[in-house]
Amino acid sequence: MAKVAVNGIEMEYDKFGAQDAPAVLMIMGLGAQMVRWPMALVEALVERGYRVIRFDNRDVGLSTKFDRAGTPNMALMAASHLMRRPIRAPYSLTDMAADAVGLLDALGIARAHVVGASMGGMIAQLVAAHWPARTLSLTSIMSTTGNPALPGASLQAMGILLRRPRSDDLEAIVAHGVKASKIVAGRFPEDETLMAERYREEVLRNHHPSGFVRQMAAILADGDRRARLKAITVPSVVVHGADDPLVPVAGGRDTAASIPGARLVEIPGMGHTLPPQVIPAVVDAFDGIARPVKFARAA
Repeated sequence: MAKVAVNGIEMEYDKFGAQDAPAVLMIMGLGAQMVRWPMALVEALVERGYRVIRFDNRDVGLSTKFDRAGTPNMALMAASHLMRRPIRAPYSLTDMAADAVGLLDALGIARAHVVGASMGGMIAQLVAAHWPARTLSLTSIMSTTGNPALPGASLQAMGILLRRPRSDDLEAIVAHGVKASKIVAGRFPEDETLMAERYREEVLRNHHPSGFVRQMAAILADGDRRARLKAITVPSVVVHGADDPLVPVAGGRDTAASIPGARLVEIPGMGHTLPPQVIPAVVDAFDGIARPVKFARAA
């Protein structure tokens, strides 16, 4: 892992695969560090001939934190969102998309396949919409458009998302993470011992709850992206779990309907996680749009 200066901040990243292989920029979701991307997924992409770059978004992991901006009030943000009032955020999803493009600049990468999960999917959408010359393809996973008419998360899923552990005790935080994963996992629950090990490693790497709140503010402030998504011209695929209780599958369908020519891949049983059972389907969906681009560039 290494750090680079991007847009006045430091961003932590790592990379896998041959230096001359087509680049895949992977953007993780709300409050999640880059290590949340399963290594099985990274390795599968490398095996298919891609170079994978993961990174910590601003305000999470080992990248720069924005504590000087303060921590928004979650209850007030939620109320403003329900009443469709403007929400002030310390930074925007577009700022985070600019970070992703800035990382490509720092690494000397002219264009990349852009893959995002959940909030990372929203950021990836904005990269494709606003920086088409830097984007080879777009893969939006378990994400949505910000359309206020779409169904929201289940009460149980939203409750576990917003209820953060009050204690700084490592095991309490790990237990909360395991419980949250079980609630949003759809019909592919993971082994609890392995989940606990993963969360423990993540917390020991970095634990920064206020960054989660600021990222949530950026999501709510971004609003409805459908008009912006219509500007996307790169090959795009939308991957969504049919059993996602946090971002219902209607969000994926709306995303695909809003991006001209986008493919929609719904995975039965998949919730709002990336367990081993869904990785082959996710890799196939990505490769289905990325490989033709690679062959076209080679020609």
